[in-house]
Amino acid sequence: MSEKDRVIIFDTTLRDGEQSPGCSMHLEEKLRMAEILDQMGVDVIEAGFPIASQGDFEAVQGVAKCVKNAAVAGLCRAKASDIEASAEALKPAERKRIHTFISTSPLHMKHKLQMPPEEVLNAAVESITTARKFTDDVEWSAEDATRTEDDFLCQCVEAAIKAGARTINLPDTVGYSIPEEYAAMFTMVLNRVPNIDKAILSVHCHNDMGLAAANSLAGITAGARQAECTINGIGERAGNAAMEEIVMAMRTRQDMLPYKTGIDTTMITMASRTLSSITGFNVQPNKAIVGANAFAHESGIHQDGMLKNEKTYEIMTPASVGLRKSDLVLGKHSGRHAFKKKLAEMGYELGDNAFQDAFKRFKDLADKKKTVFDEDIIALLGDDGALNERLKFISLSVKAGSDGQSAILELEVDGAIKKTEAAGNGPVDAIFNAIRDLFPHPDTDLPLYQVHAVTGGTDAQAEVTVKLEEKGRTAMGQSADVDTMVASARAYIYALNKLLRKREKSISEPGP
Repeated sequence: MSEKDRVIIFDTTLRDGEQSPGCSMHLEEKLRMAEILDQMGVDVIEAGFPIASQGDFEAVQGVAKCVKNAAVAGLCRAKASDIEASAEALKPAERKRIHTFISTSPLHMKHKLQMPPEEVLNAAVESITTARKFTDDVEWSAEDATRTEDDFLCQCVEAAIKAGARTINLPDTVGYSIPEEYAAMFTMVLNRVPNIDKAILSVHCHNDMGLAAANSLAGITAGARQAECTINGIGERAGNAAMEEIVMAMRTRQDMLPYKTGIDTTMITMASRTLSSITGFNVQPNKAIVGANAFAHESGIHQDGMLKNEKTYEIMTPASVGLRKSDLVLGKHSGRHAFKKKLAEMGYELGDNAFQDAFKRFKDLADKKKTVFDEDIIALLGDDGALNERLKFISLSVKAGSDGQSAILELEVDGAIKKTEAAGNGPVDAIFNAIRDLFPHPDTDLPLYQVHAVTGGTDAQAEVTVKLEEKGRTAMGQSADVDTMVASARAYIYALNKLLRKREKSISEPGP
């Protein structure tokens, strides 16, 4: 396969994905995801929108420092201040890209920009010219390209390339297009723009009609050689095209999609689960590639086929996306070596302290469960919020029943052991009241409390997600345990610790 069939993977999980309501990440979480994306073989990591906030600026700067292989991109509007902020944030990057955009559709130009087409064209050229002062790697996006008039789109693309853009992105910003139409737009641009050979065309699709992955693949078939996407398909409204779907479609259907990427697909499941752990957004069980049921078979007919030949009902192997099968059975008698081997088979590498903490939690879980499944371990590794925090969980005893509900909770608060008993309208309410007694936070709201079983059976782990809000700040906490009440307490404490970090950071930051 020649290099012209290589598709660049531009991951925007940390920028467009983070814009999904409730999916905001703090700096440490962004760095954690960036390192995974870099290890996976992502070509370009769009780390944020530096001008948007001091936090976004620091996140782009932090990713620029930690990423070793991928190019790091910062998004900016067609404004000099945006571009200068991106350039400053990207300074530490070994490979940097400035990604600038402006709307080109009649609807956006009239109602959003309130600019005539000639001003939009001039602004696009000027922004690219400014960006080229800081880097040769400049990408330009025609926002709402799929609702842009053909003549004006071609005029803008030609001018953008002439000004120095080396990647031209034609996004389906509002998920309006269908595959044939999206492919036709790329074919039209390739045929009509005289200097198109000097740039790489890029797809960027949203999933408002469930066609983001299909549209992206249609654009690639028509000649685009960069795909902009996110892990788990997170993003504005209905989300972005999911990276795992695009990559695995090309890997599985080489007969129809003879393209290659640099993605290590065996890391897909780990990346998906890590993102879910960070954001608290779990993918639906029937989600393609990474859903809990993606490789599950309940029908007797399907099971019979699978027993005879796995290819009868599986078009890809679980191992190809990181769900490796293993003869190693984990239980309460397993030692550190067995646990470490299992983690390695699942694609996890932990430092000594993190491993010792994970092993202790694994042994605690194994004492309560007959069998520890891969999903149990993934959930267990996501419960990482108890170290070096102001609040630490010690113990919990809950009374529930027709005679009333109460909770006896013991925490370590700022190094001191505290204990209290609180009542509530149900055991979970009692637990949360006890936390508030030990560490008052009256201005904090609880907009989300969610529970789901990680595995089947009566001894399944309950995975609890808690979202806290305080004066515009939000924090997600997630924890898993066979005891739903313990998982609830840990998830709330995890979220509260994150909220306290955000509170302290906002106080320490200088004002405008």
